[in-house]
Amino acid sequence: MLSWLRDDPQGFLLFMLYRAPAILIALTVHEYAHGYAAYRAGDSTAKLMGRLSFNPLHHLDLWGTISMFLIGVGWAKPVPVNPRNFRNPRRDDLKVSLAGVTTNLILFLLSLLLSVAVGRFLYRPEAVAYIGHRDILGFNGNLFAMQLYPQYAKMLEPVVTSQPLLHIQRFLFQFQMVNLGLGLFNLMPLPPLDGFHVLNQTIFRGKLNIHGNAFRIAQMALILLLLASQYLGNAGNIFGIAIAWMQARALDAVLLLTGLS
Repeated sequence: MLSWLRDDPQGFLLFMLYRAPAILIALTVHEYAHGYAAYRAGDSTAKLMGRLSFNPLHHLDLWGTISMFLIGVGWAKPVPVNPRNFRNPRRDDLKVSLAGVTTNLILFLLSLLLSVAVGRFLYRPEAVAYIGHRDILGFNGNLFAMQLYPQYAKMLEPVVTSQPLLHIQRFLFQFQMVNLGLGLFNLMPLPPLDGFHVLNQTIFRGKLNIHGNAFRIAQMALILLLLASQYLGNAGNIFGIAIAWMQARALDAVLLLTGLS
């Protein structure tokens, strides 16, 4: 991303016009889901601290947000939760931990469905017959990559029927990628991610507690791991491969259900 910003600042900014709102919405809804689940479980800490809000500024973590923009995966500022207020501490803590991930995966599926629906009107029938829905709508498809970058809009004119619909489709693609990436990434069993809390409650019965300096060290270690993965080529792209594989399976299911497979 940094080299792209240096070599093609205009293309980078055009790309971010679609990616930035997708990231802000996904991160905000993720954290709101945590706060709302805690509130329903009897803990009003997030509400009292202003975190039960759809204002992105209340939720963004500096390094997690930068990671989302530059690497494609990241996190937001953890919602404050007091498990002592839960009616059933272990069960409710697990529900709160999974609320953000579940919300992101639901948003991914909804944006995938909308993307397929928009495609019915966006793509020329002869282009679909020749290329196929999977190569147009799948994360690994050649035409998918061309649609993702605004600088290729002219090259898509023989394939698409409407430039306004292409703008909508481009945002839906970004929203799919961000929500699926955020959901899967946060399932990793590492602090400060949700997967760590799930592991703590299911395996260690809530006995793992990381606070203060230990928490910040774990967070920085996660950032270094993400940065290192960018220089490992295919060996560091396992997470990206997993995201593309899951999107392909979900896309196959949607195309089958809609009779487009």
